Amino acid sequence: MGHGSESKLFNGSEKDISLSSSKLTKKESLKVQKKNYREEKKRATKELLSTITDPSVIVMADWLKIRGTLKSWTKLWCVLKPGVLLIYKTPKNGQWVGTVLLNACELIERPSKKDGFCFKLFHPLEQSIWAVKGPKGEAVGSITQPLPSSYLIIRAASESDGRCWMDALELALKCSSLLKRTMIREGKEHDLNSSADSTHVSLYGLLRANNLHSGENFPLNDSEIERHQFKDPDMYSDKSDKENDHDHDESDNDGLGKSEESDSDTSERQDDSYVDPEPIDVKETTYLEQSHEELGEAGEAAQTEVVSEENKSLIWTLLKQVRPGMDLSKVVLPTFILEPRSFLDKLSDYYYHADFLSEAALEENAYNRMKKVVKWYLSGFYKKPKGLKKPYNPILGETFRCMWIHPRTNSKTFYIAEQVSHHPPISAFYVSNRKDGFCLSGSILAKSKFYGNSLSAILDGEGRLTFLNRGEDYVMTMPYAHCKGILYGTMTLELGGTVNITCEKTGYSATIEFKLKPFLGNNDSVNQISGKIKLGKEVLAILEGHWDSEVTISDKKTDVSETFWNPTSDIKQRRLLRYTVKFEEQGDFESEKLWQQVTRAINNKDQTEATQEKYVLEEAQRKGAKERKLKGEEWTCKLFDQDSVTGEWHYKYADTRPWDPLNDMIQFEKDGAIQTKVRHRTPMVSVPKIKRKPAGQQKKGECGFSSPEPDNQDSSGSEAQLLKHNTRIRKKGADLGELQSAIESIKETQEDIKRDIMALRNRVISNSPPVDSHFLQLKHCILILLMILLQLVINILFK
Repeated sequence: MGHGSESKLFNGSEKDISLSSSKLTKKESLKVQKKNYREEKKRATKELLSTITDPSVIVMADWLKIRGTLKSWTKLWCVLKPGVLLIYKTPKNGQWVGTVLLNACELIERPSKKDGFCFKLFHPLEQSIWAVKGPKGEAVGSITQPLPSSYLIIRAASESDGRCWMDALELALKCSSLLKRTMIREGKEHDLNSSADSTHVSLYGLLRANNLHSGENFPLNDSEIERHQFKDPDMYSDKSDKENDHDHDESDNDGLGKSEESDSDTSERQDDSYVDPEPIDVKETTYLEQSHEELGEAGEAAQTEVVSEENKSLIWTLLKQVRPGMDLSKVVLPTFILEPRSFLDKLSDYYYHADFLSEAALEENAYNRMKKVVKWYLSGFYKKPKGLKKPYNPILGETFRCMWIHPRTNSKTFYIAEQVSHHPPISAFYVSNRKDGFCLSGSILAKSKFYGNSLSAILDGEGRLTFLNRGEDYVMTMPYAHCKGILYGTMTLELGGTVNITCEKTGYSATIEFKLKPFLGNNDSVNQISGKIKLGKEVLAILEGHWDSEVTISDKKTDVSETFWNPTSDIKQRRLLRYTVKFEEQGDFESEKLWQQVTRAINNKDQTEATQEKYVLEEAQRKGAKERKLKGEEWTCKLFDQDSVTGEWHYKYADTRPWDPLNDMIQFEKDGAIQTKVRHRTPMVSVPKIKRKPAGQQKKGECGFSSPEPDNQDSSGSEAQLLKHNTRIRKKGADLGELQSAIESIKETQEDIKRDIMALRNRVISNSPPVDSHFLQLKHCILILLMILLQLVINILFK
């Protein structure tokens, strides 16, 4: 029995010892695995760097012609290596022009009328194909004609050369990993340890900046698989590896008593030392769900106003100030017709169904995309106040901010507006949802015209909707509001005019006519619209219905009609929730806080107090304008800048880069600046674009480069970086203004020279002897007469 107990005690002790040794073995194994992991990452990085820097690792090299953005061809020296295409001006002195990252590119043959063989290298999602830096760390390439951002059109001298290049590019696209391993086996790789540190370029940073969206086109190596699976894009030098090893040794020695999970978490945090923490520390504006919202019913009943006898006298007093055809922008309107919110707030009504734009951004078919845009456009009109109401005229410098949360995509649509001019009254706005792939910008000039018994509020201007992943702009205009029955009859508000939605890139357009009620029209003729969706001049579909209720669409090819849009109660319940800025965090010039006294008086139906409070605000605005005029100062806008060339207004913090899911974390707003929290600080790449005509919306600071120019803007949201970014934008704007002034000066000089040449030419013509055409004609007549006389004399003599 004693022997049995001894045996039992011995077996239990042996079990404890085996568990302890197993735990140590597992811990040592994990340490070895992590060490192998770092070494494999370093090896893969150096391997990729070697293929770029090693002159012997070349798949193919030759002269090729490349077409620029201005559609002219340039002969450049092209060097194809595994995964990249390096472009130089000359093969000898190595003037680097740009590096094309082939990992996300597609290749296709391109038909051409000219001699040679033409093919196109392009990104299927129309994103940048260029690396941010050169093979030796160059930030800016050699100056050539501007090259496209998302594609390259290349021409080889002959079809055989072109086919050879296409085969080589296909190999580099699909088998870059295999090519590198093969070339290493053939002895074409130099000693990696000798030169890798001196020519260190963060290739993972470049690939991250290029927005890798699809990895199915080529096999990933081990380190790239690690990066995609675990979002660990950092790259270690020998020094950092040594420090990490030291840290791991310390943690292993000190943490034997801790659980294996805590040790693993600690080491992972050390491995991801370059990864920013989760966005819990982001300083953003506090938004609260909108507490009250007014929705008028469909039809004419919600758009009429019965004026009381007391208010009629106010209208007659108002009419004494105006005459038919007069602009009402300087006329003080009675408060009983005011809707208790600002016009800047009113403009945000179009984004309660911004999820339609999220769907449109994902739509692959251009025709269906246009239909979704039109559907979203129509969704902004049914929200209307009860009766005939007009929002406040914004005060100069007034701002308004709000946002909508998209539950399906877990994203936010931000709306920023500012009154940038008072005379004439111009409101600028910017809307952004980078995660869902769209933004809008524009400015509206509000005009009012009085016609006796009616008046019209005209919204002059346009909005520009941009799908970030496609580079498509949809330019749209607004209908006007028409109020009739001011002197006699019932005061009624309607929408009228023809609006256009056009996309120049796809060729699709839509025209919608808002119809006023005819004189003898019935209730069904109220709020009618009719429209067309076209491709070029071909009509594809017809729209019919009412802008505040059902709209049907009829396909011209199939003759099938269906409901296109109908704001039913179910649709209204599913619309996005709007959030406004917490009142305590609003500035003095934000709409809700600025007009709070007027709004409170209107809601209390105290028209006298409302008029008085409204007068206080307007008088302060007039006083400020007089003071600036006396001092010779100009008003400076807080959130928008005016283009000195086109006169258009642009949001200072606009970011139209496509969303990068590997780097971008969340989009947020602070003090009117819409920003993005990122994992890694990567330089913003300016895409080469052709300057738009003055009639369109022009982004500030656009210019063409042979390769994308890095713009070191930090999207992390710090105020210092925003200030720096703002200063840089202003400097670029000033440089562009000076360049434009120089161009205008050259044009004027050319015109003067042309006029001088014309004057000299006219003087030479006036001083030269006239062409003696009359003399020649007289000479001929005399000769003819002499011959006739001679003939007569001969006839007489012979007789």
